[in-house]
Amino acid sequence: VIKGAYSLLVMSPRKLIAARDPHGFRPLCMGKYNDSVVFASESAALDACGAKFIRDIEPGEIVVVDNKEIRSIKPDFGEEKKQSLCVFEYIYFARLDSHIDDVSVYEARLRGGAALAHSFPADADLVAGVPDSGLTAAMGYAKASGIPYEIIFHKNSYVGRTFIKPTQEERENSVRIKLNILEPAVRGKRIVLV
Repeated sequence: VIKGAYSLLVMSPRKLIAARDPHGFRPLCMGKYNDSVVFASESAALDACGAKFIRDIEPGEIVVVDNKEIRSIKPDFGEEKKQSLCVFEYIYFARLDSHIDDVSVYEARLRGGAALAHSFPADADLVAGVPDSGLTAAMGYAKASGIPYEIIFHKNSYVGRTFIKPTQEERENSVRIKLNILEPAVRGKRIVLV
């Protein structure tokens, strides 16, 4: 048994093997493109290439595809494994238009924002999100709290991920280039920032 968080794909000219870790930390789904079986970490990737979603691979499942058949192997790991999808898939990593384990990422972010509003109510003039992953959760917070939702950042679309920069200084410099505050939207306002 390989321990850790993974979705794994092994290919040869005659065989394709896909595996998901026993806890289901990382997502993996299967689709069909014409006569071919395809795999992706999330359903939006299947949509993007025109493949039809078939199903999610179960935690611990191994799927073997060759020119004759599709076989599913579900090894007995000797103990009950608790399914534990990484929460960051729903709140940050996955595309908003994906479904993971039959759950819409969009709806999960809305529900997360609503749960945040119920757990941490605030007296504020507006609710805003940090682009892009925080926007939908902010809409959920705004709807649940009754506080108006506003856009307060302009995002430079040409700057990639900033959290993976090697130093804090590089991350801060990249964020300054990536996001700019819309000053008229925030002037004199009490803001819930998600």
